[in-house]
Amino acid sequence: MTTPASEPALVLDGVVAGYGGGDVLRGVSFAVPKGGITCVVGPNGAGKSTIMRVISGLLRPRLGTVTLHGERLNGKSPRQILRQGVVQVPQNHSLFRDMTVRENIDLGGYILKDRARISQRMEHVFEAFPQVRDWAGLKAGALSGGQQRLVEFARALMLDPALILLDEPSMGLSPIVLKSVFAAVRQLNAGGATILLVEQNARAGLRLSRHGVVLENGTVRLSGTGREVLEHPEIGELYLGGAARTAS
Repeated sequence: MTTPASEPALVLDGVVAGYGGGDVLRGVSFAVPKGGITCVVGPNGAGKSTIMRVISGLLRPRLGTVTLHGERLNGKSPRQILRQGVVQVPQNHSLFRDMTVRENIDLGGYILKDRARISQRMEHVFEAFPQVRDWAGLKAGALSGGQQRLVEFARALMLDPALILLDEPSMGLSPIVLKSVFAAVRQLNAGGATILLVEQNARAGLRLSRHGVVLENGTVRLSGTGREVLEHPEIGELYLGGAARTAS
């Protein structure tokens, strides 16, 4: 399968990483095209969340490199990687429930020192997600799971990120809410963000994405356009409950 022709924002090359002496990732290599959505799918234990931890600096690879726009990330601290514009929305809800939505979003810019710049970024976030502006004065704990996820997406924009990592954004959401959350992912991307998405709902994630990567036992089984991966018969049987055909 071919990788979509586009300038890469992020490149993983031969990444080997794991925990307690055991390797979870065994020579993972793939590129995340700039300005697109890339979805990583695979069975439980394939290494999807480990990839996110390596990119964000929470886990240092034993071998291989991770580069963002040609600059090496591995070896840097999570804070240094954050300053380079890599922002992660974790799998579990991460808002402070007793703080307001505005206060939670403000925390997204905590490494910024200029309050005027923070105010400008906040306004940009509210323009991108007008529904979040309506919730600004509410306690985050009063929001539904889907609404909290949208606030987390909005907060991720505070640093004008070069790359947004989304770890299982559909986790625990109903199908109806999932639809609105995936629409918000498209919205993030339409605003210029490059997105790397790890998703348990493989069909929905691949339909959303321009580029797909299938992990198996810590290695890349295949990569290609989201449509190519979705329609691949063998992958369909293994991970998707049968091959799918998307509309032309």
